Amino acid sequence: MQAKANKKISIVIPVYNEASNIQALFIELTSVLSGLPYAYEFIFVDDGSRDQSLSIIKQLAEANSHVYYIELSRNFGHQYALKAGLDLSNGDCAISMDCDLQHPPEVIKSLVAKWEEGFDVVYTRRMEDKNLPWLKRKTSSMFYTILNRLSDLQLENGTADFRLMNRNVLNAFSHLNESEFFIRGLIKWAGFRQVAIDYSPRERFSGDSKYNLKKMISFALRGITSFSVKPLQMIASLGMILFLISLILVPYALISFLIGRVVSGWTSLMISVIFFGSLQLLMMGIIGLYISKLVIQSKQRPLYFIRETNYSSPNINERERIAR
Repeated sequence: MQAKANKKISIVIPVYNEASNIQALFIELTSVLSGLPYAYEFIFVDDGSRDQSLSIIKQLAEANSHVYYIELSRNFGHQYALKAGLDLSNGDCAISMDCDLQHPPEVIKSLVAKWEEGFDVVYTRRMEDKNLPWLKRKTSSMFYTILNRLSDLQLENGTADFRLMNRNVLNAFSHLNESEFFIRGLIKWAGFRQVAIDYSPRERFSGDSKYNLKKMISFALRGITSFSVKPLQMIASLGMILFLISLILVPYALISFLIGRVVSGWTSLMISVIFFGSLQLLMMGIIGLYISKLVIQSKQRPLYFIRETNYSSPNINERERIAR
């Protein structure tokens, strides 16, 4: 077994318009990592930032040998930026975290302690923040409840993308090339020896959250449709129920017509048309979500492109670097 001094921890940090947070995060991370008996590196993945984020990271890299940057060719999204950093990382383990300091750097010591005990994945659960708006806390809780009921996964409420992954997990993770990534679900699905630790989130150091309502809904749909076909099964069950109901209503309508007891009712007719029409559109929409995922996956497009990097990794060669 390697001595601790010969092991390395990679810190992977997706960055999108976080210029005001990078320096503060770097200072805190350096303070924490320098107190651990391991070599370490910081991999900042710039996900098409439009501010000065990349130039600040490059300045840090010039002044500090522990800092590396990966510049993606455009904004691919948080999950893909995170995958790019994890794919390239050289460490014996990698810790992924956000750039806004809501993931407290001091928690890294607890992550590493569990890693030293032999766990392959040490993930975090965000404790409820009473300062968050009631609606945001409620929708977050609902997301995990719905996901767990509609899929075979069981994600704890508050599970975050703040986690440690051992090298064997990173190697397995690098082979996953799904068109729509939901990393916290994939890590749970992959298995290995996993353990959770709780943490209290900080206030965002600076700037605004990049997850608006639209992105949150899209993220939730991605998680549900990536790990469950139960919505399709529900559609089939509902269709069967409606078919059985029709077997009763159609003879009733025919008998009413034959004995001359047909009562015309515009209101009931319109309600029926609107209800069943809306139901059919909803069903078609759910089916369309799954079909669109199949179409995109069938194209086998690269998940990301790297425009520039100062990182040297045996996990990716020059041809892959251009292609991805």
